[in-house]
Order: sequence, then C-alpha cells, then structure tokens
Amino acid sequence: MKSLEKKTADSVKKENKQTASEVRKSSLTREQALELLKKYNKESFHIQHALTVEGVMRWYAKELGYAQEEEYWGITGLLHDIDFELYPEEHCKKAPELLREAGVGEDMIYAVCSHGYGLCSEEEPKHEMEKALFAADELTGLIWSCALMRPSKSTMDMEVKSLKKKFKDKKFAAGCSREVISQGAEMLGWELDDLFDKTIQAMRSCEAAVAEAMEKEV
Repeated sequence: MKSLEKKTADSVKKENKQTASEVRKSSLTREQALELLKKYNKESFHIQHALTVEGVMRWYAKELGYAQEEEYWGITGLLHDIDFELYPEEHCKKAPELLREAGVGEDMIYAVCSHGYGLCSEEEPKHEMEKALFAADELTGLIWSCALMRPSKSTMDMEVKSLKKKFKDKKFAAGCSREVISQGAEMLGWELDDLFDKTIQAMRSCEAAVAEAMEKEV
C-alpha cells in the first residue's frame, strides 16, 4: 500500500511542478514549427533527428513534471538544429535570426541556442528543459546508432548495459560527444545510467511515430 501511495504522490508531484501562470507556450503551432524546420532542412537524417528530439523532449516534459508545457518542450526540440544543415559553421549563431524572423519567442531562442553551450554557444542551460535538451541531443544520436546495430534495429529491446558498452567504445559513433553527454547528466544531477535509461524510454515512446513520419517524407 505504501508503494502505491508513493507512486501516487510522485505522479501528483510531476503534474504540479508549476502553476498555470508559469506555463510557457510556443508562439508557433506544431505545424508552423515543422514547416519552419523543413524550410531550412531537407536531408532526411536531419529531419529524423529533429523529430526524434521533439519526441524525446515531449516525454521528458511529462516525466519531469512539466506536462502542461509538453508542446513547448517538443517544439523546442523540433527546432533545436534549425540552422545546422545550411549553416554548420554558424550553428547556434544563425538560429536566432531564423527563429526571430518566424516569430519565435526569445525564451525559446535562448533554449535552442543553449544546447550548443561550450561548443558553439555561450548560452548556458539553466532551466530543467534546457538541461534535458543539452543532455539528450547527443545521446539520441548514440542510442540510435546503437539501435541500428541490433537485429531489431529498434530501441524497443535495448538495455542500458548495451548502451554503456557502446558509450565506452570511443570509436563507435565517434561524432557523439561522450563529454557533452556526461556534462548533461551532471547538469541534471543524475547518474549516467539514469540518463541512459530515461532517454531510451523516451526514444521508445516516439520511435513508431517518427518512423511513420519519415515514411511520408520519402
């Protein structure tokens, strides 16, 4: 009975982490954000990554107690790499211009740029959402690379121990910064295993939807 009470209390805590007046909302609808993304991104790899990070951020919003901001977190994830395909040398520097032109709010612009903190941006992740984006962005790439090596080519049967092995192998998916992933876990105050487990769960939650969306892109 105590475990049930604890679970209920945790659920209430997640739902009530912020008051209605504190809830942030996107100035763009999801449809407008997707149209904006595709204006500057044509490569299927970049579209898939954006959709994946969107789904992961939606999961994290609900998991971390910001369910009322799910749309806001998702759209931030969707647009986080908006400038990377056309302006790779100006990543997180060109994004503010592109986003402002589309009417995106300054708070979301800051969040988008903060995911490049220490690499191509001086905006430090401060809000829990920004820290989750910073941590999960690189990790989603590593998890998906790991998933493609599995017979199922899916995250649905992936275990943390399998991911840990690939994480330690610096030659595997070398473009996914282990340092950034570790720094992200530290920002959130989590152990790496916790970040791995949560992000695998988050990717499972959106894998089918991303696959369906990508089929329509072909």
